[in-house]
Amino acid sequence: MNHFTKLVAAAVLAGATGGAAVAQELFVPNLAYRTGPFAATGIPIMNGQADYFTMLNQRDGGIGGVPVNAEECETGYSTEKGVECYEKLKGEALVTQPWSTGITLQVLPKTNVDEIPIYGPGYGFSPMADGTTFKWAYNTPSGYWDAADMIVQYIEGQEGDLEGKKFAFLHLDHPFGKEPLPVLEQLAEEKGFELVPIPVGLNEMQNQSAQWLQIRRERPDYVIMWGWGAMNAGAITEAVKTKFPMENFIGVWWAGHDADLNLVGEEGAGYKSISWSFPNMDAPVMQDIKEYVVDEGLSQTNPEEMEGVFYGRGVVISAILGEAIRVAQDEYDTAEITPAQLRWGFENLDFSEERIAELGLDGMVPPFQTSCENHTGHSGGWMLEWDGEQFVKASDLLRPNVESYSDLIDSSAAEYAESNAPWPNNEECAATN
Repeated sequence: MNHFTKLVAAAVLAGATGGAAVAQELFVPNLAYRTGPFAATGIPIMNGQADYFTMLNQRDGGIGGVPVNAEECETGYSTEKGVECYEKLKGEALVTQPWSTGITLQVLPKTNVDEIPIYGPGYGFSPMADGTTFKWAYNTPSGYWDAADMIVQYIEGQEGDLEGKKFAFLHLDHPFGKEPLPVLEQLAEEKGFELVPIPVGLNEMQNQSAQWLQIRRERPDYVIMWGWGAMNAGAITEAVKTKFPMENFIGVWWAGHDADLNLVGEEGAGYKSISWSFPNMDAPVMQDIKEYVVDEGLSQTNPEEMEGVFYGRGVVISAILGEAIRVAQDEYDTAEITPAQLRWGFENLDFSEERIAELGLDGMVPPFQTSCENHTGHSGGWMLEWDGEQFVKASDLLRPNVESYSDLIDSSAAEYAESNAPWPNNEECAATN
């Protein structure tokens, strides 16, 4: 049922009840990318996101008794189309889910005018962590700078000393791929390793022979990959072909997709990816999705996809958004919240172990909290490793050393505000991150 049809149905229901006030829906549109060069990774995430809200609608009648409408607007991961989708949907939307660092950066300046929260779970502009500067933006539960720190932290735990080591930074030549550079460069200076950036153009994603020739010449100790979509499959295939040691190849959380590793199977064993989510088919939420959505023929997923990292991450993403809605409903004692009230919900998330269990997300997301000042949560993550058939946890929970780059967050946020002046700060909180 699309957005218009739901509104008509609500109007009919209102007529049938004599015009009494009837809760209509919680409109949380998603700027999806089921087509284009990143579709292979977008589809399982979008399926997980959609299925979670369908489950809530089927099982609980929505959130607080109000159905959730998670209508998708297809962008193909195009920044231009993403901005068009944003403008088309913002009139009634509670939230914007841009699904691209490029789209996020375009929409970010609009937030102070439109007053609609941006929800970029695990992506977007890392200084959005600073809630005093970015009142309407959230990259909960963990940001790219957190990921960079945790990857280096993990390698340091394996090596002991990084002095004199060389890291190749294989990244998409796109705002997303360049996001972690400030922290990686800072860590390289602090810990004495050499960082060699190797960009991959959008037209080179499936043919990276030049990049891997450079990697062979550089002979790095590790390759850190900030890849997405077809780039990941291309890089993993090239790494196997050139016999790069897979145990020294580590990707960001968007480079840990089961389907990419299935292409190389056993030869990919040892490849790793940092992740703030973990698939757990035994979690109660997954059983409820199967019962209320999949078994009822209301899903586009399949059994293999459901067991994968990205589908499970989509479930977690919608669960975080759903919890922000619930928290706001409770605070303001209304089921039909406003975008401004949802903003408060995002700032008051408490994903304790107890709450994670209550939501049925056992083992699927680390604990975290947000606040007025902290819009990321910095949940930490696990290092996942491909064992030849699936991703398994290869570490205990890692926590980012946020204090080591908190000055970078503050200075980058201040620089952004100055270059986009006049930029109003959030007077409701004082900077502490």
